[in-house]
Amino acid sequence: MIEEQGRVLSVEEGAVWVETVRRSTCGSCQARAGCGQALLQRLGSGARQGFIRVIADREYQVGDEIVIGIPEDAVVRGSLWVYVVPLIGLFASGSLAGMLGMSEPATIAAAFTGLFAGFGAVRWHSRRSVGDPSLQPRVLRPQRSTVVQS
Repeated sequence: MIEEQGRVLSVEEGAVWVETVRRSTCGSCQARAGCGQALLQRLGSGARQGFIRVIADREYQVGDEIVIGIPEDAVVRGSLWVYVVPLIGLFASGSLAGMLGMSEPATIAAAFTGLFAGFGAVRWHSRRSVGDPSLQPRVLRPQRSTVVQS
């Protein structure tokens, strides 16, 4: 499960809107001294706020600190759809056009047609699976406070 901390901004039936702060992992990288990403992080462009609708199985209040998560396999499957399916379309249609003996411009056009067909397949799949709860982020638990008692 990929986890992120956030703060509840709004509550609706069965879900909450959460604000997260995306941070760079530069603090733990060995090459941060010579990295442009680390420089951008220090200048302030590395931390951005994101707003996301998250499935909640219990009631939360605005301002609650929570931990949200999404299964790793959902991220992997989504990445495969977004990156691999259009490439398969590109290479399959381009190869088929080449095997059929089409001219080079026609083969290139067929390859781009396959690429855009792959983009269409990704769009169709995303619309079909938009309501799938296994692909939605959900609230895992309230965030534990780190209050030190003396």
